Amino acid sequence: MATPSFSHFPHLRPLPPWIPPSPPLFFLHLSSSKCMVEGNIGVNYGTVANDLPPPSEVARFLLESTTINRVRMFDADPEMIQAFAHTGIAVTVTVPNELIPRLTKLSFAQQWLKTNIQPYVPATNVIRILVGNEVLSTANKLLIAGLVPAMQTLHTALTAASLDRRIKVSTPHSLGILSTSSPPSTGKFRQGYDVHVIKPLLSFLRATDSPFMVNPYPFFGCSAETLDYALFRPNSGVFDENTQRMYTNMMDAQLDAVFSAMKILGFTDIEIVIAETGWPSDGDEGQIGVDAGSAAEYNGNLRKHVTSGAGTPLMPNRTFETYIFALFNENLKPGPVCERNFGLFRPDMTPVYDIGILRPTARASIPWNPSPADAPADAPAGGPAPQQRPNGQEKWCVPKSEASSGSLQNNIDYVCGLGLDCEPIQEGGACFTPDTVRAHAAYAMNAYFQATGMNESDCDFEQTGAVTDVDPTMESANTRDYEDGRATFG
Repeated sequence: MATPSFSHFPHLRPLPPWIPPSPPLFFLHLSSSKCMVEGNIGVNYGTVANDLPPPSEVARFLLESTTINRVRMFDADPEMIQAFAHTGIAVTVTVPNELIPRLTKLSFAQQWLKTNIQPYVPATNVIRILVGNEVLSTANKLLIAGLVPAMQTLHTALTAASLDRRIKVSTPHSLGILSTSSPPSTGKFRQGYDVHVIKPLLSFLRATDSPFMVNPYPFFGCSAETLDYALFRPNSGVFDENTQRMYTNMMDAQLDAVFSAMKILGFTDIEIVIAETGWPSDGDEGQIGVDAGSAAEYNGNLRKHVTSGAGTPLMPNRTFETYIFALFNENLKPGPVCERNFGLFRPDMTPVYDIGILRPTARASIPWNPSPADAPADAPAGGPAPQQRPNGQEKWCVPKSEASSGSLQNNIDYVCGLGLDCEPIQEGGACFTPDTVRAHAAYAMNAYFQATGMNESDCDFEQTGAVTDVDPTMESANTRDYEDGRATFG
């Protein structure tokens, strides 16, 4: 495997040369305060398909069967917005690009709110309105010139309706807004756009406690040589000589390039939200890394990374609110096969693969992956029954012998906090005895490993876990005391 380098950074879609707008833009001066964004995982709810379930069923499915707590919509469809009423799921809606020129007028912005938002809040937890999508990449001078004024006008309308504290305004960007991105420390916004559009935009976001939103896609920038780097797999890393920082995945490099560009303009205090990212599970013949296993690996590792609090080399100790693209496979999307196969779920709401977002009661719908909740009463503390691949091979995830009790307790807390069924290792549960941290960790770690598809990376647990093909329940029977005629391993 070749060593990745920053020269493999994704191709950035070129933007049109900057042409000053006429008439000139006028920007509101708003008081400044810092935006804080939680590291939560959401999905992009795209609807370019003719076989999707009704929005009411989708909302109920997300609420009852997954741990997803936020969705992003690409429009403001009233049926979709109303479907999420009383679910508590945070909803982001979008004003289509073509409405941006009209949205610069306060009367239109107020009417748009009255029609599309106000009838549904607070029953539906609308938290954000996006003005357009990747507007700077459209090359449409009218849309580009009107972007920030439209955002300001919409915020004014929200304020008048006393909704400005509940609902924030932002807009997502492709990485084509960068003129340089390699290495990440040299990230810079495109000339002209930086001063005339992006700087006023960042000023608005800072003043209204709103995040800067980007759509990074390592998938579109990776090659066979950089696939491990894109998928968060172990790799040799890429060193940024300017900052003396090592990068072990492409997502961090992309985010830090954006951060470096923001820093040049003096806006390091604005949070960054990953509005869109994903990996297809199917594609055209010959495409590298386009399969369900790679998609599960990318999105699973992404989920763990952005919520871990590790941050990036230039933004340490942070989490990132992240929206995976997409909720469903969309059969009417144009372009290559991969464009129709970014979904986490099929239209019948069965998972294409599981990245740990299914609740235990729903996880049983995945073939060869039984839910921990469905394990028999005398299920082993090694966790739920192992997945069996077509070749019959079985694997378990177990704690390493040298792993400390503190690390193993952290593993238990992490896994059980995700919503996996940990009742068997609670007092009175089938696997509560032996009542030791190591035995309980064995159950929790293996439950996670089985639920996420038995990828070895899902048994790492910060180097405290190891994969084995030896049934830990059988091994324990030879080493543990017996009680009531059987091993006390659950």
